[in-house]
Amino acid sequence: MLDMPTYSYACRACDHRFDEVQSIHDDALVTCPACSGQLRRVFGNVGVTFKGSGFYRTDSRSDAKASN
Repeated sequence: MLDMPTYSYACRACDHRFDEVQSIHDDALVTCPACSGQLRRVFGNVGVTFKGSGFYRTDSRSDAKASN
């Protein structure tokens, strides 16, 4: 069984917040379970870290090109 992502939602009317485990193929939820208001999907910070060489502009240049 594949792990399904967890999506965070917040109600525009009452600010009720909750997380829901859904398939990426499922439609986004639209109705708040607390007040029947309109939901919005909440996106958090993405923790991406680039490690190693090749991620910076100067990593792939030779010494002659880097000094220009």
